[in-house]
Amino acid sequence: MAVLHFEYRMEIGYEQCVHRCCFTIKCIPRENARQHLLGAELSVLPEVGYCMGEDSFGNRQIYGCETEPHDRFVFQATGDVEILRTDYEEAEDPMTGVYRIPHGKCIPGPGLLAYYQSCGLPENRDPHETCVAWMHRLHQDFAYVPGVTQVQTGAEEAWGMGKGVCQDYAHIYVTLLRMAGIPARYVCGMIVGEGASHAWVEALCGGRWVAFDPTNDCLVSDCHIKLGHGRDAADCAINRGLMWNGGAQRQKIAVQVEKRDKGE
Repeated sequence: MAVLHFEYRMEIGYEQCVHRCCFTIKCIPRENARQHLLGAELSVLPEVGYCMGEDSFGNRQIYGCETEPHDRFVFQATGDVEILRTDYEEAEDPMTGVYRIPHGKCIPGPGLLAYYQSCGLPENRDPHETCVAWMHRLHQDFAYVPGVTQVQTGAEEAWGMGKGVCQDYAHIYVTLLRMAGIPARYVCGMIVGEGASHAWVEALCGGRWVAFDPTNDCLVSDCHIKLGHGRDAADCAINRGLMWNGGAQRQKIAVQVEKRDKGE
């Protein structure tokens, strides 16, 4: 279908010197029937050894501990991903049950409950049709406005504001689909032309995980690279860490994804 070249760079500057930092980074594209990682290069500064593994959701991750004093932490990943198909992903997932249950940032409150009931979408319709209908409605009724929500903002709070970014679209959409009885999982990834990471949703339709991008009101295409999935954004957050000292932090994220010919 397509080969996507990606470059991801994260730089964290600390107000004070950090004497010890333990980190977990989930920025390695998943391997599945939809996409194949052709190769990747990873770097961490200050230089430190790290281990590779998977979390309980099957998301690839690296983890390590920097013990040398530093006031800047930099992670960079570059690589190429071949997109094999875009219509669905395999359905074998031992965690399917947890994607039916409200959790974390995907718990409805009075606002989302009232919205769900007011839309009056027919019950017991085809799951795929339900997902498409809710995607169109959410895109119509929620506005993309950067800077008004935070990483910690949940679906109910974002819905109350009426505006947010891709993470908020995904959290709200997951919440609505679970209310409709459809297992749905939050997806973290990258998309062609984006300057940061992107978020979308996979829903179980007819025994297959179908990917929907509510921010752009479309099915996921060969412009999307999947990094990880979970119950909400916290399960597949790209960067998690614990540090000693450091004070205030300044984080810069730069993401570039572009299509390439298979021969390049």
